[in-house]
Amino acid sequence: MNIQQLLDITVQRNASDLHLSVGFPPIVRVHGELLPVPGEEAISPQQMDSLILPLISDIQKNIFSQTFELDFSFEHQGKARFRVNLYRQKGHPAVSLRLIPYTIPQVAQLGFPQVISRMLELKQGFILVTGPTGHGKSTTLASFINQINQSRAAHIITIEDPIEYVYPAGKSLIEQREMYSDTRSWDNALRASLREDPDVVLIGEMRDLETIASAMTIAETGHLVFATLHTNSAAQSVDRIIDVFPEVQQPQIRLQLAATLEAILSLRLVPTVSPGRVLASELLFATPAVRNVIREGKSYLIDNIIETSAESGMQTLEKSLADLVKKGRISQEVAGRYSLRPELLYKLIK
Repeated sequence: MNIQQLLDITVQRNASDLHLSVGFPPIVRVHGELLPVPGEEAISPQQMDSLILPLISDIQKNIFSQTFELDFSFEHQGKARFRVNLYRQKGHPAVSLRLIPYTIPQVAQLGFPQVISRMLELKQGFILVTGPTGHGKSTTLASFINQINQSRAAHIITIEDPIEYVYPAGKSLIEQREMYSDTRSWDNALRASLREDPDVVLIGEMRDLETIASAMTIAETGHLVFATLHTNSAAQSVDRIIDVFPEVQQPQIRLQLAATLEAILSLRLVPTVSPGRVLASELLFATPAVRNVIREGKSYLIDNIIETSAESGMQTLEKSLADLVKKGRISQEVAGRYSLRPELLYKLIK
């Protein structure tokens, strides 16, 4: 099969990813499970070149020859978009393609409590969406941005590497900036955003001290900021943000984070009993108690605050998993594999 046929199969099977690597047949990920494309043999080095070359321009080819890694996105024949990571393994190119559907799901379809919608009415603050790769962070953020787009006139700037979802016409002005295509660096793009009259800024990923510091500064100066972080829980997210700074700066960063943070959502896509996956989530909202423990450097208390603050809309990952078990959506065994605190999970299930 050529690359266009493989992309069509990925769309038809509603796979989340397509993997092409020398020595293996084309592989798709369906409902979280890796499956070889039927009838396809292992890809040879020559076949790999013929699969990859139609996807990249001459400029991208030159960049890849120098860096050995390349991120980009493209539209496939009006059917879907794909986010691509091109890399090398064992001396040969390989590629991972993530399917980005055209249709952005409504926030109500994602399975969050209704309190989430109130959060999207905020005019300023810092909202983090966290979790492992491939567990719904991009889709969740796209849903949030699109709800704002459909509900009010705002100037929304996204900084992405690469651009994933493309937003439909709505009430907002949305400008999407792609790394290395529309800007030379995260730092430049974030600094420049303050001069571009934004109401909402989406940061595709907070990667280092500079992007984290810029994100909090943008939130501190009266804007609503959404960002992602590869962490497993709210408490871990707070620690990661603070620990990335030199020790001498950490007291000031705790004050800044306590003042700007509005919510942290930690996501997991969990295999269901029938084929498919369902979202489980930990939700933290920045109540006075949360802001106080962040200021005092007592992030180890955050889990207890979440556990005892259901009336504020908060929930632990274990509560979310236990609810899914009780509804028959996921098995107890699967819930245990995704839980951070299995003892709490089994207590909630009983």
